Parts: sequence; structure tokens; C-alpha cells
Amino acid sequence: MTTTDTDTRTQDTVAAKSPRALARERRRRSVVRFWRQYRTHRAGLFGLGALALFVLLALFAPLLVGADVQSVTKAPGLPLEAPSSEFPLGTDKDGRGMLGLLIWGARFSLTVGFLAAALSVAIGTLIGITAGHYKGWYATVIMRITDWFLVMPTLVLAIALASVLSRSIWTIILAIGVTTWPTTARLVRAQTLAVESRPYIERAKALGGGHSHIMTRHVLPNVMPLVLAQTTLVISSAVLTEATLAFLGLGDPTVTSWGGLLQDARDSGATTKWWYVMPPGIAIALVALSFTLCGRAVESVLNPRLGASR
Repeated sequence: MTTTDTDTRTQDTVAAKSPRALARERRRRSVVRFWRQYRTHRAGLFGLGALALFVLLALFAPLLVGADVQSVTKAPGLPLEAPSSEFPLGTDKDGRGMLGLLIWGARFSLTVGFLAAALSVAIGTLIGITAGHYKGWYATVIMRITDWFLVMPTLVLAIALASVLSRSIWTIILAIGVTTWPTTARLVRAQTLAVESRPYIERAKALGGGHSHIMTRHVLPNVMPLVLAQTTLVISSAVLTEATLAFLGLGDPTVTSWGGLLQDARDSGATTKWWYVMPPGIAIALVALSFTLCGRAVESVLNPRLGASR
């Protein structure tokens, strides 16, 4: 078989595929190419492995430690017992095993981190794309509001919002989500302006493409890589903010979280008991570091000009 026949058969095969099949094939190749480049970043692989471990612990916490680990009336040990073979990380002020509480607390802390980051990035992406697309007075007003949120301390705004609302997981998610979106909004707006200056956007407008068509079919797909990288960094910030709010007594008192464990240690005067303070603090730091490493690796893959170290 000649080379010409092979090329002709390949072209016929491609032409026989439906547009959806071609789109799926392109997405699959993009994912394979992304993973091939991502795994060259050792720090990113370390962060991804650590995150996978924490997520698995959170998902299988009911099987690993059981829901009774949170019960004060069924506490198996004495208050503030030092680490032993029965309690590898000691006990808390109520006699509950710290290892079980640490594993169970991952469920709440990671849930808040993911949902709050999703809300924050969604708000920032919507505002950034619309401000970059419509321009004019709308962009001026919305970006001045964004600048106001940027100069205001995020933690102070989150504390104020969490103080006036009921203490629940949804309050924490709302407090973090509506106070951390400005950075995403500015980044997405800058990328939107760059995308809309390209010739194919002018062609789409000339062919009758409306505002929603331009933003959803042309702008959004092009800013999604930036949004993905920003999401990993926002999750890290959300986990730290949730721990801070819980430590200040503004978290949900009915659930176990890493920040709540630190608050309990402070309130009970057990801050000198290292097994009460260090495990949740180290867990918070590791999760935040892991998301940061993943975010840096994703940024380097999506934009090699950043020159992130491997």
C-alpha cells in the first residue's frame, strides 16, 4: 500500500467521524497531553498524591473510624490522654481519639474548601467575562466594586458576614465565596480582553453572533484553563480561611473540623498538649501546600512561559 493510499484512507476515516466524535477525540488528546506535561513536575505530583490521600480519607471516614468518633457520651478514653498504642494521637478534652477526629474533620474542611472555591470562582468568572465583554459604564462600575473588595481585608469581611448569619456550613461557604472572588474577576477580565481582540471574534460578530454566543462559545472556553489554575489556588485559601473562622469560634459547632479542633484546644487550655494542636495544624498546612503545588504545576503546564520550577 502506498503512502498516498494511506493518507487517503486516514482522511476518509476522519471525514466519516461526526463532529461530536471529533470533539471528544480532541478533548481526549488534550487531557493526555496535559497529563504527560503535568507529570514532569515533581512538586505537582507530590501535591496531587497528598490530595488524593486526604480525599480518600475523607470519603472513607465512616468506614475507617465510624460516625461515633464524634460522640462525647461514647468517648472511649480519658480526657487529654497522651499518645499510646490505643490512641496513636492521644485524646481530646472529652476523651475522644484525636486520630479519628482528624480523619473525620477532613470531610468538613475539604467540603468547605471545594464548595467555597467553586462559589468564589463562579462569581469571579461571571463578573470577569461580562466586564471584559461589555466594557463601558458597566465595566467601570463593576471593576470599581471589585477594587473595593480587593483593598478590604478578606478575612475581616468573612468574619463580619459569618457573625451576622447563623453558624452553619453554608454560612461559612457563603462568607468565603463572596469575599474571595475579586482576584479571579480581574484575571478573567484581563484574559477576556485579550481573547476578544482576536480576529475570529470579529468574524463571529460579523456573522451575527450575539453577546451570549460570544461569551459562552468563544470567550469561556479560552479562559477555562486560567480558571482551572485559579481554582486550585482558591481552594487552598478557602481551607485556611475556614480553619481561621472555626478557630475564632465562627464555625459550625455541630460538626468536626480541623479549625474546630484547634478552637477546642484553645478553649480548654490544652494548647500545651502537642497531640491536640499539632496534628490538625499540620493537616491544614499540608492540604494548603498540596493545592498550591498543584496550582503552580497546572499554571506551568497551561502557560509554559511562567517558567515554574519542577
